[in-house]
Amino acid sequence: MNTLAKIAAAALLLLSASSHAARPTSIVFETLAETGDGTPYALFSVKCNDGRSVRLTAWEDRRKWCVGDNDSGDCARKQITAAKNACTDIDATAQTATLERSVAYSR
Repeated sequence: MNTLAKIAAAALLLLSASSHAARPTSIVFETLAETGDGTPYALFSVKCNDGRSVRLTAWEDRRKWCVGDNDSGDCARKQITAAKNACTDIDATAQTATLERSVAYSR
């Protein structure tokens, strides 16, 4: 019986940890922009339930969604998948800061 109680407690801990993961609460369009070589993209802001705000970029007529810029390697085909990745990825905040500097420089 003691082993069963330990397994049940471990399962409960795993279940409760996943339910507290950061999730997107809103996705807002910011602006249209172009890279240095003229490739167009759209910039979006994702707000997460943990208070963070992370940038998403949409490429190829919004068929490719990336956390940060296109070179980040964290891209998805669906907006919601990319937004979820942005909220669960701690490094996304650093990518957002770099992207904000490059967008401000291109304006």
